[in-house]
Amino acid sequence: MEAYAIHKDAMIKPRLARMTMDLIRGKDVETAKGILETTNTKASRLIIKVLNSAVANAVNNNGANASELTIKDCYVNPGRVLKRIQFASRGNVDRHDKRTSHIYVCVTDGKGVEE
Repeated sequence: MEAYAIHKDAMIKPRLARMTMDLIRGKDVETAKGILETTNTKASRLIIKVLNSAVANAVNNNGANASELTIKDCYVNPGRVLKRIQFASRGNVDRHDKRTSHIYVCVTDGKGVEE
């Protein structure tokens, strides 16, 4: 069975989050948690929360065994952009875009619904 979790509008740039997400793609959950706990980035702290939520969804909603779960899909999409200004020299205004991300993690135990 599959279960997923999404963190919308995470305050991190999508490019930075994708670099950390590439480290755990396709791995089992225990290995992925170990990688994320030893990686010292803001993205790893956000992704591990989403991963824990996906695992909890699989265990509580579908009755899956947490030790058998693997990461099936995980990706980071760009979210909305918060546009802020900063005053510059000679009466100019510089725009600073604060980019957000949507973090998606899907876990599966490999036992799909067979028809």
